[in-house]
Amino acid sequence: MGGPGDPPDGTPDGAPGGGGASEDEYRSVVFDESFVRAARLQEFSADERIDDHTPAVRRTPTLRRGLTRQAVLLVVLVLLAFGTALYMGVRSPYRSAPLGARHVDPLRMTVIPLAPTGPVPGADGAGELFAHSPAASFATAADGIDEPRDAHGTAHFSDGQVRTALDLAKQYLVASMLDPDVLTGGAVRPVRALVDPQQLPQFDRSLAHPAADGRYAATGWLLRFDPGQVRLAGSGIRVHGTLDVDETDANSLDVLSDHTFVYALRPAHGDRDARVSLFTVRRAVHFRFDRDDLRGRTAELLASTVQAGPLACATDSSARLHPLLAGQRAGHSGEQDRPAGTDPYATGGPAALCGALAPSAQPSLKP
Repeated sequence: MGGPGDPPDGTPDGAPGGGGASEDEYRSVVFDESFVRAARLQEFSADERIDDHTPAVRRTPTLRRGLTRQAVLLVVLVLLAFGTALYMGVRSPYRSAPLGARHVDPLRMTVIPLAPTGPVPGADGAGELFAHSPAASFATAADGIDEPRDAHGTAHFSDGQVRTALDLAKQYLVASMLDPDVLTGGAVRPVRALVDPQQLPQFDRSLAHPAADGRYAATGWLLRFDPGQVRLAGSGIRVHGTLDVDETDANSLDVLSDHTFVYALRPAHGDRDARVSLFTVRRAVHFRFDRDDLRGRTAELLASTVQAGPLACATDSSARLHPLLAGQRAGHSGEQDRPAGTDPYATGGPAALCGALAPSAQPSLKP
């Protein structure tokens, strides 16, 4: 006999819990909540079915809530990242100038020959000359180009960027004033590789067609001697001077270099025992570095001033320097050693410049 809740005749066959089949047989067809919510057919309510023309069921749109939420979240994150990058790019003081807006001025250069007032002193060896000259205490080669030890970051440039600017200025001076291949071998690449790309047309024209016009002198960019006239003697090149760095504005650093370079020279085709003389070059360079230069490891040269002697005033110093050697003097042939005539009423070119090399700048050797 069944329980109080069972039908009078017992549970029908085939019903759950009945004798005709076990409950396990129907477990696989039970619809869970996710199946029902995903169903595309839905029964109308009683009120909706009052209308004779209303079908018993209607289609429901497939729900893709999980996918929609993920897509929306992804779009929001992308927009936020893009907006943040754009904001930081606009606000950042370290951004470069817009493409096409960057401007680099051409190099302004001055080369001034210094003529000796008497014969050029000479000696058997360079060491004796250096010891009796103002360069006696100078360091040798690159050791004489000291970077300031107290250099630090500025308002808009980090310590590392300031150090990079100073290092690039030193590299340029070493390549253009100390590299033997550049000085007497005619090499150009070590210097050219350090020039800002926008100044390369001026650089290339200066080397290909030098002119004493303040814009296209090869010797405004680098020091070079005539290898058919002189060669470097021993004891190295003596150097002394300063490097200073300052922030020009939020986008550029200026480095000012002022150095004296002293070279020991012999005649190119003379005897190995030919007497040695000293040749002195005072060179001041105004460098500028923006962020493109710091990244590309190049330098802008704004101004270069060279004073060099002993030289004859009348000699063209735009392509190469032609030093007077031991025992020679300026003015042997009168007019030819004087600077070329300059018309101050003419336009288009600067006045010719020449100075006198002070006796105190020469080695003080005993007769």
